[in-house]
Formats: sequence, C-alpha cells, structure tokens
Amino acid sequence: MKQKIALIAFGGNALLPEHQRGLQAEQMRNAQRAARLMVHIVRKGYELIIVHGNGPQVGNLLIQMEEAVTKVPPFTLEVCDAMTEGSMGFMLEKAIINELRRRSLDKEVATLITQVIVDRDDPAFENPSKPVGPFYTKFRAQALAREKKWKMIEDAGRGYRQVVPSPRPIDIVSKWIIRDLVRAGRIVIAGGGGGIPVIIDGRGLFKGIEAVIDKDYVASLIAREVKVDLFIILTNIERVYLDFGKPSQKPIEAMTAEQARIYLQEGQFPAGSMGPKIEAAVEYIRAGGREVLITSASHLKAALLGRSGTRITAS
Repeated sequence: MKQKIALIAFGGNALLPEHQRGLQAEQMRNAQRAARLMVHIVRKGYELIIVHGNGPQVGNLLIQMEEAVTKVPPFTLEVCDAMTEGSMGFMLEKAIINELRRRSLDKEVATLITQVIVDRDDPAFENPSKPVGPFYTKFRAQALAREKKWKMIEDAGRGYRQVVPSPRPIDIVSKWIIRDLVRAGRIVIAGGGGGIPVIIDGRGLFKGIEAVIDKDYVASLIAREVKVDLFIILTNIERVYLDFGKPSQKPIEAMTAEQARIYLQEGQFPAGSMGPKIEAAVEYIRAGGREVLITSASHLKAALLGRSGTRITAS
C-alpha cells in the first residue's frame, strides 16, 4: 500500500504569539500544543513533513545581538536563520517525540537545517522590502547603513529598521534527504523559517546571503519535490474568504487552482497576508499536487474530516 504523505506549514507565531513575552517555557508549552496537532495528522494515516516560520524568533535574536554588539560580534541574518531553525526544531522535535510516546507510537523525528537556493539575479535583491530585527534611532540607522551597507527605512514613527530581500526559492539542497527520511517513516522538520538562503557563486559553490524566504513558498517547493498527497497551510482564520473584512465577505469551502489564480489576479488575496499562501497552493497543484487544505490550528481536526477549512484541488 502506497504511503500517504502530508506537509504542514505554520508560522513562527504558533510558538511565539504576539501577546506572550517569548519566554522559553512559553514556547515549550506552545510546542507541546503544536505537537498534539502534528501527531493527530500521523494518526490519520499520513507520513509527515513540518515547515515552520521563524519571524518572531529571528527578530528577537537580532535584538539580542544588537544589545550585545559591544561585547560579542553579531552574526549575519542567514546564520540567525540557522540558529532559529535549530532551536525551534529542538523544541518541536522534543515535544513531538514525547507526544508519540504518550500515545505509544513508534516513530522517529528528525530536524534538518535546510539550505534553500535562490537566484542571485532575483529582482528582490534590487528592492529589499522585508523589515527585520530591532528598531533603531536615526543616528544608529545611518551608522549601520554606512558600515554594513544595509538599507534602512523609517517604520511608522517607531524608529528605523533594516529591510532585506525576499527572493523566491528555486531549489532545496537537501530535498532528497527529506524525501528519503519521510518515505522511511520518519517525521521530518525542514525548511524552518523558509530555510537558509544561499546562492551559487561563479565557482559553483554555495554562499549564504542575507535575505528572508517566505516559508509558504518553501513548503510548496518541498511538497512538489517530495510529491506529497496533502499540503496543509495553517493560518489564523478557519477558511479563506472573498472580500475579507468587508460586509460582503464570503467563506470559500472549496475552489480549483484556476479559480484561485483568477481571484489572485482580481486582488482578492493581498501580498501581505493570504496572497503567498494561495500562490504556494496554486504552484503545488499546477505541478501535479493533489490537495491543499487551508485552515486554522483550532479547526484542523474538523478540516481533516471535511467539516471546515478551504480545499484547493486541480478540478
């Protein structure tokens, strides 16, 4: 019998919500809650790949580095991506293993520090747009712009922030390792925070680059390469809506990839919110994927039974 494989993608705020302080104990408890959902998917008969975001976590790490800059040399953004991949992977891995043990399920979990190749000629490098890290004073921002060649912007009266490129992923360095592990029955945590962005230099060697990759695009790319059967995208709402936030808003229970593409062109799904998730879903389906499920964590169990969420299919 052919294995069924699911890939689930969720944001870093699942482990560090805005209303929490970010204490390690808080994130551990949040990881335990996430683990119960992950194991529920396994109990539904799926092998599992997990892709998580890291926005709040890498932001906090950059703040820590700025505060300690006179005592400890700071790391570049791609190394911070790797650090949060490791720390968040550990928290999720431990929580999932413990949940598996509680349920007497004999399964192993592996976290992969995942390098993701981007095109060094991606237009995003000419137009950095993703704010990261702490807020700076104007004086400090000007100094960093001179010293590190960072692009700095004033952010809504709160201070100045660095903005970095957000290129599209074009390949996953460890994609066959991910495939082999999940086919061997392991739960795989990979592509955390969108992975570590690398380019290929003129000698054909990998080189890390300061950028942020959208985790939904990376999740879609892994889903396509591994040929998963179900691509789950968790967000903060139960279903995708047309005219979201307006009196005319309407939930979508199901749509085809072509319908989703048309809604994207009509501006139904903004780039800063649902847009990347819908684009990631369409890319997966058009590459031969079977089904995308978009829902919230609290509605995932019902959505897996067809009672909630938005489903996107080829036809």
